Amino acid sequence: MRPNSIRPRAAWPAALGATLLTLALAGAAHAAAPAANVNEARVIANAAVGKDWPTNGYDYAGTRFSPLKQINAGNVGQLGLAWSYDLESTRGIEATPIVVDGVMYVSASWSVVHAIDVRSGKRLWTYDPQVPRRNAFKACCDVVNRGVAVHEGKVYVGSLDGRLIAIDARTGKKIWAQDTIIDHSRAYTVTGAPRVFKNKVIIGNGGAEFGVRGYITAYDADTGKQAWRWFVVPGDPSKPYEDASMEKAAKTWDPAGKYWEAGGGGTVWNSMVYDPELNLMYIGTGNGSPWSHRQRSPAGGDNLYLASIVALNPDNGQYVWHYQETPGDNWDYTSTQDLILADLKLDGKTRKVILHAPKNGFFFVVDRSNGQFISAKNFVDVNWATGYDKNGRPIEIANARSADKPFDIIPGPFGGHNWHSMSFSPLTGLAYFPVQNVPLNLAEDKRWKGHGSNEPGQPMSGIGWNTAMQINAQAPKSKPFGALIAWDPVQQREAWRQDHVSPWNGGTLATAGNLVFEGTADARFLAYDATTGKKLWDSPTGTGVIAAPISYEVDGRQYVSIAAGWGGVYGQSQRASEGNVPGTVYTFVLGGKAPLPKFTEYQRGSLLAGVKYDPKDVAEGTALYVSNCVFCHGVPGVDKGGNLPNLGYVDKHFIEHLDQFVFNGPFASVGMPDFTGKLTPEQVEQIKAFIQGTADAVRPSQP
Repeated sequence: MRPNSIRPRAAWPAALGATLLTLALAGAAHAAAPAANVNEARVIANAAVGKDWPTNGYDYAGTRFSPLKQINAGNVGQLGLAWSYDLESTRGIEATPIVVDGVMYVSASWSVVHAIDVRSGKRLWTYDPQVPRRNAFKACCDVVNRGVAVHEGKVYVGSLDGRLIAIDARTGKKIWAQDTIIDHSRAYTVTGAPRVFKNKVIIGNGGAEFGVRGYITAYDADTGKQAWRWFVVPGDPSKPYEDASMEKAAKTWDPAGKYWEAGGGGTVWNSMVYDPELNLMYIGTGNGSPWSHRQRSPAGGDNLYLASIVALNPDNGQYVWHYQETPGDNWDYTSTQDLILADLKLDGKTRKVILHAPKNGFFFVVDRSNGQFISAKNFVDVNWATGYDKNGRPIEIANARSADKPFDIIPGPFGGHNWHSMSFSPLTGLAYFPVQNVPLNLAEDKRWKGHGSNEPGQPMSGIGWNTAMQINAQAPKSKPFGALIAWDPVQQREAWRQDHVSPWNGGTLATAGNLVFEGTADARFLAYDATTGKKLWDSPTGTGVIAAPISYEVDGRQYVSIAAGWGGVYGQSQRASEGNVPGTVYTFVLGGKAPLPKFTEYQRGSLLAGVKYDPKDVAEGTALYVSNCVFCHGVPGVDKGGNLPNLGYVDKHFIEHLDQFVFNGPFASVGMPDFTGKLTPEQVEQIKAFIQGTADAVRPSQP
């Protein structure tokens, strides 16, 4: 099904790892600096006043709309660089910076927090939570962090290993820390930005691909004492339910699947917004664990509260209402993408609504007072449902849940829209967000044996992934694309679009200057006319951009900043630019004259040659590579490599001595998993055979 004027493009014909996985399956630390000049951050969290950018989404409603208009559609072409700041990171940068009282607080990979003087771009302090690098394997989607919260003189950050840490905003010194993880035997992580509502710091977690039970927790902002916790899915039915909402949810799960052993999923790793008038906070919940609905809950059922918008009472964490966007999730269709609160005039009546564009490809308008479904329309091509009925349930296509044959799911698990931030302008009435397709083919994995299943060929099962799905057992037929669209939520139709060369483009910022800003996968930062979509300005960034920009005013001047740094789950193995610049904050102002930092190009070596191997080991090596390596390193010699190297282009020495790197090797200090006790020396030889064999298979023949 296709909305008006949406025509997916295959604008980037280069090999995508998602598509070329088929080939594989077929066998082919900072010291704190003096901070005497830092003003103490006394802002009340999220109380957007125009000049600052006080919280992740700018305001409680998560609009990412700045009321500043000194920079506008008429003069944006005069933007120039004010300063740039090196985040000293080679991994993904997903953070929205926070600006309060002339100080920017921004997190980089490994949850490191930087405080920057926005007048000069100089470092004030950094705080490194010293995340154990051995924990990197627990993060499905890079060692990223989406930002901090600032409230009453404290900066709050969630660390990858699951701590919530309060930092003195003036000095950068730790005040308190809380371990948010309920079970360290499971692969829980924290990558999201905390929010502060009613003097409570609230954080969720990630890990559904590895088998965890999702929940969200509130802590007292002053002391760090736990205030409440709400679980998203029910636990072991032999034990008492935590509350009435869990008892209700359990009726929608089949205990024959022993869903609690795989956790159930539903992790809350991104979106949280708040309506003070209704005294309700809203969260988006994650996918099922495992992905396969039939394996997770054999008799079916909606599996509450997966893939849902849920309203909670921020005082005590009690469930109020929910709307489930993808009942019985079967395709990794998280609903964790940005929620935005808006008041829209619908059928002549102003209604308080939530706007949402989750992974499943439909744009939702939902009444935020009671969870009533209002409308849904697909914003990209979809083939799992033809639409939604009047009760807000999807009208599914039967083949999308086929138990017997692979299905080319559109959109795939990367989503028609992923976590990359959406903005909404009350001036134009339009929502702005990146859309995409990354082709993937799914089939139920008949060999899956429950949580902890690790058979060669099961995707990334060697480091703990448990999807109960085969991925790209057949070559996907859909085409890759990426674009920025403006969406009219009242008419439920696209207003304009700008096509990009690749999927995985950055989040957006809308401003009262009738502008929309966005960074792209091919290393550009752009401004568009918010009404027409006309491109008005751009600047190179030297690295792909996936995070969202912000705008703020200091000393009467409006600035626009973006934290750039390529990565995330797609960016670990794929790239759309040839830049290789460390994570960098760029800040622009009208008339700015600062020079851009020096850009360096990505250095890819020659195609691997000369590693001795036994051809009979290639088939076994293929399955082992899929189970341990492919989502990080891509297909050898086929993919370009992302922020992690493609093993088909590394120095011969690394592959010849692969055992020295996979068994407690030197790269463990930067996050590479240790496969000691997980792989045998013989299996490493088989993986070597696949790597060199695939490189040989794709090598151009000599004339």
